Amino acid sequence: MLAVQLARLAGGQRFACDVHVVEPRAVPGPGLAYTARRPEYLLNVRSQFLSAFPDQPDHFLNWLRITKADSCDHSFCSRQSYGRYLQQLIGQVLEWPSPNGISCHWHAQPATAIDLAGPHRATVELADGTRLPSDFVVLALGNFPPLPPAQSNLQYLTHPNYHGDPWAQGALSSIAADDSVVLIGSGLTAVDVLLGLRADGHRAPITVVSGHGRWPAAHRLLPEASYPSFYAAELSGCTRVAEVLRIVRRHVRAAQAQGFDWRSVIDSLRPYAGCIWATWPPAEQARFLRHLAGIWSVVRHRSPPQSAAALDDMMATGQVRMVRGRVDQILPTGLNQLSVHVRTRASSPAPLLTARHVVACTGPLLDYSRIEQAPVPALRAAGHLCPDPLRLGMQTDEHGALVNAHGQASEVLFTLGSSRRPAYFESTAVPELRQQAEALAQELGRRLLALAEK
Repeated sequence: MLAVQLARLAGGQRFACDVHVVEPRAVPGPGLAYTARRPEYLLNVRSQFLSAFPDQPDHFLNWLRITKADSCDHSFCSRQSYGRYLQQLIGQVLEWPSPNGISCHWHAQPATAIDLAGPHRATVELADGTRLPSDFVVLALGNFPPLPPAQSNLQYLTHPNYHGDPWAQGALSSIAADDSVVLIGSGLTAVDVLLGLRADGHRAPITVVSGHGRWPAAHRLLPEASYPSFYAAELSGCTRVAEVLRIVRRHVRAAQAQGFDWRSVIDSLRPYAGCIWATWPPAEQARFLRHLAGIWSVVRHRSPPQSAAALDDMMATGQVRMVRGRVDQILPTGLNQLSVHVRTRASSPAPLLTARHVVACTGPLLDYSRIEQAPVPALRAAGHLCPDPLRLGMQTDEHGALVNAHGQASEVLFTLGSSRRPAYFESTAVPELRQQAEALAQELGRRLLALAEK
């Protein structure tokens, strides 16, 4: 999205520069979220909210109508369709120079290092030794695979039937229809894995281990009626989580009395979620993460109604059951079996689960102090990239420039997306990402013009 926004910057031929997209996947555009060629994996946002361009809200809908790429039952399209949409957008930018003088180039390999030779210049080194001298480098790294769910006795990590990254190519292909399965986590990733297994004809029992014991709430078939915004009048300036929670609960009760669904109240907060988060001091942000982040994820990041219906059917037939607790250990018990030790809050003995396959669905790793994929470790060691105190992403300024160990904003390194969760908390969905991409493109455009004038 950032590359596309850079190509759309107004200004005639004033930019005349190269934009290098370093993306090692088979095609640029779909990324991790939209690569899987499985029609049962659905977007969890309605199509009318998924345009890549904030100023053209119907762009994705028009693309669907023209290309006939997806019938979008109940307005929730497949992820693979959205992947094709993004692929086409970036493909157009890669094919020919933009009217503003920007030429975009794709490198289908990873970046291995970023050498900051001076305060205003960097060189990006690729896996094949190619070196890209750059005035600006944007770390658009997306999400990283989850940490191992059990930290003791890590021999299970090399077991052929342990699947630590459910989004890896062919992650579910070795699970046979009659193989028992344990999923760790009950969020949207787990729902997608269950839908994938169901589509593959899976018949055996599936046990889901969940810390909070909840599935994502379901979207309704029809869009919710808009609930009047109450942020400016009641929430602006609230510095305590308990105060915000009390006001939101009061509005949920009032909304239900007026015939609104609770989802309308939550949706009315979406444009202001980042402002609410930023108003809280660090201690209150930490309190929210400890006590409410799991519930917020359940009510805010919902399943498409058809996905929720399929899950309900699997639960009703007994094929899927949920165990509330946290995984303490995962032990190989033979070539084709794994034992999962679960710790519960109840006084009853912790259950011991045995299955042919175990799949980690615990969500992405956000803590940049623990991410070891290049070029993160070297930037971190040099003090150019600093994880935030709550371990949600990177420390940045208001433009997305990385803040170094001395508290100074970089003139070269920028980021956007999930790495900016410390600033916004909600920083993973398309409506937020497209706004960040447009704003960062405008900022980089201003800096490019300033460089050209020197």
